[in-house]
Amino acid sequence: MTDRVQTPPLAFERIDQVYAALRGAGHRVTTPCRLVVEALFAAEGPVSAQQIAREAGMPESDPSSTYRNLERLESLGVARHVHLGHGPSLYVLVGTGAREYLLCERCGRVRSVEPSELDGIRKQIEDRFGYRPEFGHFPIVGLCSECLAG
Repeated sequence: MTDRVQTPPLAFERIDQVYAALRGAGHRVTTPCRLVVEALFAAEGPVSAQQIAREAGMPESDPSSTYRNLERLESLGVARHVHLGHGPSLYVLVGTGAREYLLCERCGRVRSVEPSELDGIRKQIEDRFGYRPEFGHFPIVGLCSECLAG
């Protein structure tokens, strides 16, 4: 088994910081790249590549440009993909910190939480099973309080 080296995510709050990170890594900031970055900043939460392309006004006949730019942003730690439910991967800006997710399997509601809010649960799993879970790529799945009450 090999250890995976993870680069810490870049901290940014503005689009120009993302462009500077891209240029600093030797990438060109092309028009399609700008459109993808702008769509991610405009999104209120995780969005699919198809939604990004649609919001960015990119041609539906060429999804490869959207995916290529999302992969580049993900490799730099600017964005990441998450799997929330049974649909396509969704993409979200990393921003100044990681987020983890809770997903209601009945109504589909997604709750984004600070990782520290799940540290107690994480510690229990680690103590009992010797495994430290992360819930940023795949969410904790269950029922929200409204679905439990209904």
